[in-house]
Amino acid sequence: MSAPIKFGTSGWRAIIADEFTFGNVRRAVAAVADHVLSRNSRPTLLIGHDTRFFSEEFSLTAAAVLGQRGVAVLLCDAPAPTPAIAYEIRRRKLDGAINFTASHNPAPYHGLKFSGRDGGPALPEVTKDIEARAAKLAEPEPSEPPAGLRRVSVREHYLKRLGKLVHFDSIRKAKLPIVYDALHGCGAGYLDRALAERDIPSHTIRANRDVLFDGTGPDVVESNLAPLLRALREHEAHVGLATDGDADRFGILDADGAWFQPNHILALLYDYLLATRGWAPSNGNALPAARSVATSHLMDAVAKSHGTTVYQTPVGFKYIGELIEHDKIALGGEESAGLSIRGHVPEKDGILACLLVAEMVAARRASLGEQLRDLFRRVGGEFWPLRINLDLTGEVQARTVQRLKGDFGKFLGRRVRHADRTDGLKLEFEDGSWVLMRLSGTEPLLRVYTEAATQEASRQLGEQTRAWIFGAVAGGNAA
Repeated sequence: MSAPIKFGTSGWRAIIADEFTFGNVRRAVAAVADHVLSRNSRPTLLIGHDTRFFSEEFSLTAAAVLGQRGVAVLLCDAPAPTPAIAYEIRRRKLDGAINFTASHNPAPYHGLKFSGRDGGPALPEVTKDIEARAAKLAEPEPSEPPAGLRRVSVREHYLKRLGKLVHFDSIRKAKLPIVYDALHGCGAGYLDRALAERDIPSHTIRANRDVLFDGTGPDVVESNLAPLLRALREHEAHVGLATDGDADRFGILDADGAWFQPNHILALLYDYLLATRGWAPSNGNALPAARSVATSHLMDAVAKSHGTTVYQTPVGFKYIGELIEHDKIALGGEESAGLSIRGHVPEKDGILACLLVAEMVAARRASLGEQLRDLFRRVGGEFWPLRINLDLTGEVQARTVQRLKGDFGKFLGRRVRHADRTDGLKLEFEDGSWVLMRLSGTEPLLRVYTEAATQEASRQLGEQTRAWIFGAVAGGNAA
């Protein structure tokens, strides 16, 4: 029996040759085709892919299935970043795109993202329809791609769009030394080219294709950026930039080599954009921001300092994308290093995020560490978020899910000021600290997020929560 096609937070992901097989890909693509045909009798879809093993072959398989079902196809002529694919959907007014990528996941994984006509990730009602259709389908027979398959480049128009969103002149005038790590992913030939075309010196590493991603995976977490740190020191750069496998997430190193939390980058950029883009006029009508429930409340403090507020969403950029699409926010972001801004695609853009960080460092002539300390001073407090990933046995996971359904007047001896079930269980305490426990939508993990006024307090809260989950601490749902 074929494995079920299940979409998580950002598409369907599975291990290559286990559940992510050509047969299951044909079935998933057929379900997508039937979905778009139910809305438009003559749809056109873009097919993109990243640099992973068998990406091109999966793309051609998808083109064959779509052609069989009467869906017109445009095929990206090279690995393409997710944000560039999103922009091309909108520019060409297409019915959507199928993108073969597992984003930041390790090399054994592959994935399929479906984006709708707005360029953003498909909403749950769409993915549920696709899942239901896939469950009823027999595996389509292998076939050849349609004759005259049209291949297109998405690069030039996307790079042109970046020129309207980023103040490249500020970077060039500051003569800012930059190093960029593509992590063997799709950002190569995009972020570095955006700088080179504007005569901004930079040094790029890991721009070649490596389907094993150095054996570590194309994630922008600190542990994967040791090569970027070496390059930053070698070239005496003022900032290190990195993008993940499909270039929808960003990683940042400060001038001293310190890895910078995405949470802090989001708040700094929100404050910077309000000050430089005219989105915080003197009459006090500053544009709000949006963050996922797992993201730092430093964004709320920044919004408050500008006389505005923040939208809170479930985890998954599709919810933030809706607010971008309806022009309700200046910036939307997630702690997992996803960001987009007003007037851009309703999809994460790691390339744009990196370039905006470079612009901010250049314009403010201060390191990120200096800027963060100044921001803490201006908002009147410090915010130090932390995330812990827990691998749970089925028994512990089932027990934890059941325990989280209880009423929490106190947790770990702390009085709970507010319990939030937007996504998982978030408990906010009287001193402003908080903890969130939720199952991952992309990996078999329970994620624990904490935030407090010091790094040590946040770490302690995380460790105490870990102990509670594994049954070593009592007092969770005391009245």
